[in-house]
Amino acid sequence: MKKTQNQMLIIFGASGDLTARKLVPAIYNLYKGKHLPENFVVLGASRSAMTDEEFRQKVVQESEFLKDKISKEGKDFIADFAEKIFYEDLGDNYDTKYTGLSKRIQQLNEEKGCEENYIFYLSTPPSLYEVIAKNLCEAGLTQEEKGWKRIIVEKPFGYSLATAKELNEGLHKYFKEPQVYRIDHYLGKETVQNLLVTRFSNSIFEPTWNRRYIHHVEITNAETVGVEKRGGYYDKSGALRDMFQSHLLQVVSLIVMEPPINSSAEEIRDEKVKALKSLRIMTSDEELANHTMKGQYVASTINGKKVKGYREEEGVNPDSKTETFAAVKFFVDNWRWKDVPFYVRTAKYMPTKVTEVVIHFKSPAHEVFKSQDVYKKDNKLIIRIQPDEGILIKFGVKVPGLGFNVEQANMDFYYSDLDSAEIMDAYERLLLDAMQGDATLYARADEVEAAWKFVDPILKYWENEDVPTYGYAAGTWGPRNSDDMFEGHFGWRNPGNRLTDETGFCIL
Repeated sequence: MKKTQNQMLIIFGASGDLTARKLVPAIYNLYKGKHLPENFVVLGASRSAMTDEEFRQKVVQESEFLKDKISKEGKDFIADFAEKIFYEDLGDNYDTKYTGLSKRIQQLNEEKGCEENYIFYLSTPPSLYEVIAKNLCEAGLTQEEKGWKRIIVEKPFGYSLATAKELNEGLHKYFKEPQVYRIDHYLGKETVQNLLVTRFSNSIFEPTWNRRYIHHVEITNAETVGVEKRGGYYDKSGALRDMFQSHLLQVVSLIVMEPPINSSAEEIRDEKVKALKSLRIMTSDEELANHTMKGQYVASTINGKKVKGYREEEGVNPDSKTETFAAVKFFVDNWRWKDVPFYVRTAKYMPTKVTEVVIHFKSPAHEVFKSQDVYKKDNKLIIRIQPDEGILIKFGVKVPGLGFNVEQANMDFYYSDLDSAEIMDAYERLLLDAMQGDATLYARADEVEAAWKFVDPILKYWENEDVPTYGYAAGTWGPRNSDDMFEGHFGWRNPGNRLTDETGFCIL
């Protein structure tokens, strides 16, 4: 494992929810796992007036997100961790001179031996990214004469291709691209990373990973909740921007990409960019109408409990046509994937919380033995990203008895079976990577822009009043006609909570 150098993590927006809920617990786990360097400091910076001690109380001693973990440890152990955390009040505005912040950073750097290695984590709205970067630069905090400087930004990386370019250009005025780390927590998931290993370290998969053997690929991302308290944000975003453009196209790039020359960050990211650039961009209204579908959940009863429709949610326009269900069929214009359809869907309020990739292999050219069920005869490789993380292979076996009837059997592997493995939380893994300067799982500027180039025409087409938004009852598998997107007799695989389950039904 790489050595983690002494450093300081400066979190902007530190009084917000993300710091207490995700960042500090991730840092605590790294501390407990002895992954932090000897000299390590966290400096929270925000507009709330707090002392160091008050901030420590909020994010460590009295944090509901750390309560269970710290209750199992000794007081000295927790005190040592808390003493690594400090706070600086920025005043009323992020757009101010960072003279006080700069002095505090220098003071802590000298006292704690951070060697002028700084990571700036922007847990703020994207509208503040350029503002903060500019003020850091003017305070002399971005110079790398002594020590390295890195900046981590959260998604959304833009609202469209134009705004993504603007965001990248704004950051590039003050930080070079190798200094910029765009965090997508989805890529921190162990099973997303395992897509690369499954493909490139197994000779049983790589030779068949192409148009000759694969019939189609489907990806499902489903949530069992609605927009909850995010109605105001979600109504301006929608499922395509919120999940498809970022998380799911990252997963697509790992499936589509060519083998990298080696496992270095830049080689892997080069191939991911090439993969995203090879997605066929849809331009005609006819293609967009046939290959995309938007839907919105309506009021329903789930397990005897009435749930609101999307338009009744707080902060949502009562006439909103924002999609909570998005499905896209597309093709990849390269040698490996020519004419292989990809089907990707994401939705709120579905029966199962699940993210999985299903590779459907072609049936044998000459079928000697007939399958009993034409809908289930294809071999499948299913990679479950969450929950019940694992891999499932479906293949044909003979039904016991007379004749040669075929039915499908399962061969499955679960990550939970690896008792000895220490599986890091997504933020733990990504923070440690940034601390070590490993950008493999972070999105590059050209990668973000390539994803937006593909999504922009769909969003523009969906703005037309004539484009239908199909209703689906909350707790069901989306609009009834969504299976019509598939060629032939195929349709979506509707998975259950367990990897081997296929529900095939809706809960009403």
